[in-house]
Amino acid sequence: MNAPRTKDRFASTRVREATPSPTLAVSDKARQLKARGIDVVELGGGYPDFITPEHVRRAASDAMNAGDTHYVGGSGTPAFRKAIAEKLGRDNGITVDPDSGVFVTPGGKFSLFLAAQAFVEHGVDVMVLEPAWVSYVPIIELSGGRAVHVGLDPDTNFVITRDILEAHLTPDTRIIMLNSPNNPTGRVMTRAEIDAVATFAVDHDLMVWTDEMYEKIIYDAATHHSIATVPGLADRTLTFNGLSKAYAMTGWRLGYVAGAPEFISQMAKINSHAITCATSFAQAGGAAALTGPQAFVGEMVTAWDRRRRYVTTELNRVKGLRTTLVEGAFYAFVDAREIDSDSVRLADRILDEVHVGVVPGVAFGAAGEGHLRLSFATSDEALKKAVDRIQSLFGTR
Repeated sequence: MNAPRTKDRFASTRVREATPSPTLAVSDKARQLKARGIDVVELGGGYPDFITPEHVRRAASDAMNAGDTHYVGGSGTPAFRKAIAEKLGRDNGITVDPDSGVFVTPGGKFSLFLAAQAFVEHGVDVMVLEPAWVSYVPIIELSGGRAVHVGLDPDTNFVITRDILEAHLTPDTRIIMLNSPNNPTGRVMTRAEIDAVATFAVDHDLMVWTDEMYEKIIYDAATHHSIATVPGLADRTLTFNGLSKAYAMTGWRLGYVAGAPEFISQMAKINSHAITCATSFAQAGGAAALTGPQAFVGEMVTAWDRRRRYVTTELNRVKGLRTTLVEGAFYAFVDAREIDSDSVRLADRILDEVHVGVVPGVAFGAAGEGHLRLSFATSDEALKKAVDRIQSLFGTR
């Protein structure tokens, strides 16, 4: 008689081999400790510590109360798509048709997943510049493609050069994935880097995917450049964005992708069999966020700037830790190689011994090994408590 087999035999190979999000794993472990009554400071998450602006909440509530609780068009409501197109033109210099060049999704992550389903398959390689957000590689692999890990050098501040790109090009490369401001490093791509990627993409006839979710969270003299504005790039670029970070709307699940109608139409096919549409009344809030007062964004960035400076100064006092003043997003990417080059082991030690949750750098690719990502999108009090605990664990210079 055959021995009983485990139920995971029904799962596809690609799903069995996929790994859960490492950032969510850190949060889950922190929650387990909290459930035992332990005071944990959680710096692993990537979400603003502010409530969504009142006028945005009111717009969604008004829409719901007016009966806007039904299906809407799969590509998004006309008002929201119009607001997105106007925003892209105003803020990014990207000209796009709101009717055929914009697609609304339930969260920015799902827009990337749709794109992967539409353009990635077995035999397609996608270049991922690393350290990179933890979901890029699994999204590519779940679509049957292969991620080409383009490791950037921490000792040169993760600068992108044409030589690095050429060294990782394969005969099957079809797409290159960008993210600026970058999660986890906080780097903002310079104009020279944008131009290097653009010429590389044109010379090798590649599609460009650019994740610009953190574009409004920029500090000092850094400037965000959208690669779709470079001559010759508009017809080969998909620009991904959303409202989660800039407008403190993580739970609303509103993202979007913009690009050539030929690209958008392919993604629309898949969406029609997946989620039908993003939430109707949430899109009313999204339109209000993009067209209404923008002072709230600046207020959040001002608070994060203050915390960025505090965290950078205090962590650089810790023996064995080094970090730079990031240019964008709300993460410190800390070089901990002097303490332990195994970032998973070190992150576990920090959580277990002083109850501070951080994300191991290797979660963002091999180029991130030896580093830790700490979110400073949390209260000043929580940050001080976390820094004090880390300083007590390793000592100060």
